[in-house]
Amino acid sequence: MKKKFLFILAAGGWLCAHAGAALPASPVLAPYTGPRARGVDASTLSNKVMCGYQGWFNCEGDGANLGWTHWARHRGKPFGPGNVTVDLWPDLTGFGPGERFATGFKLSDGRPAEVFSSFKRETVLRHFDWMREYGLDGAFVQRFASGLGNPAVRNHRDTVLAHCREGAHRSGRAYAVMYDLSGLGAGQIERVVEDWRLLRSQMRPGEDAAYLKHRGRPLVAVWGVGFNDNRKYTLAECRQLVEFLKADGCSVMLGVPTGWRELNRDALPDAALPAVLQLADVLSPWTVGRYRTPKEAARHGERTWQPDLAWCRERRLDYLPVVFPGFSWHNLHGGPLDQIPRLQGQFLWSQFAAAQRAGARMIYVAMFDEVDEGTAIFKCVSEPPAGEGVKFLGYEGLPSDHYLRLTGLGAKMLRGEIPLADTPPGMAERPGHR
Repeated sequence: MKKKFLFILAAGGWLCAHAGAALPASPVLAPYTGPRARGVDASTLSNKVMCGYQGWFNCEGDGANLGWTHWARHRGKPFGPGNVTVDLWPDLTGFGPGERFATGFKLSDGRPAEVFSSFKRETVLRHFDWMREYGLDGAFVQRFASGLGNPAVRNHRDTVLAHCREGAHRSGRAYAVMYDLSGLGAGQIERVVEDWRLLRSQMRPGEDAAYLKHRGRPLVAVWGVGFNDNRKYTLAECRQLVEFLKADGCSVMLGVPTGWRELNRDALPDAALPAVLQLADVLSPWTVGRYRTPKEAARHGERTWQPDLAWCRERRLDYLPVVFPGFSWHNLHGGPLDQIPRLQGQFLWSQFAAAQRAGARMIYVAMFDEVDEGTAIFKCVSEPPAGEGVKFLGYEGLPSDHYLRLTGLGAKMLRGEIPLADTPPGMAERPGHR
């Protein structure tokens, strides 16, 4: 029998009454009491470049008991040739011994190739320190609602969120929760309501100096509203979720399809969708794979982002365009390696320029650590493991921090600290630039 939930106005705010026991408290999510470095203004999303942080990687022996999650197709089997789902390989230069996990792959000199686990505090703090070093404003921490009923999965996600919170404080960055609804069944959006009530009571984001606020309230992102890919949950359920979050004192950002405004392309052709979206404070259309070249990105800025922004301004909504460095999921789904080429960063930069020309005042970078689909901007190697029939994508001979530097420059361009240009500073002179 499906659980039913009801929104009740009480003295302390809106509560969700439903059948079933409350979620157990997580000791790692107690209010943060550690040091806080001065840094970005976490009171607004405006003038910020934020990145998505998956934080979903596990390794055998990392303490999470989830095997090689998101590195290997079969997490319970050794991660090596024949059991791999990533196209990029992380650069672990400078990582400590406790952050490194040997795999079945070999480097060119015969040494075992190593990867990291998002469960490790030191690694997540390192990632947030990279954000500080290269000028990224912070991260939307991905929190998939599906799977939260599994104690081991919930423990991992709670632990990563706690690490991200600490990393944001120590590096002077901002962080916010982004719920991904992908994989939820009919009637299961209440899981998000339950989870947010738990996070709200334990973490107290309204009192957290590093938690991102917008329009004077904690910002909660919900990704996956209005897509036409046969999702089991309904638009009516999404509306209830937005209404709950707003009544609970939050600002709401919705991750929506590219065709949301005209109800075409990847959008659900439902006339009720615009009314749901107007309940939000920020709209962020997903664009990964919607264009493939700098020319197409520029055209997307003119034909899609500009009218989208005009629609949002008329309704006093903010608009967060999504940019991405390239795309490749050869080992995950069998597509061609380097399916959307990075062009040494020119593809990503063309989107920064197009977004600014369209009038954007905030940008979302997909993603910080997504090596599964080849959209990562964090440090990756140009010479990944080779041989044994396995193919990986490199960084085209560029330094491993190239895309972090490029994203930082994009943030400066957004804020007017460097002039708007079609080519980032120094790229035109780089050997091999296309």
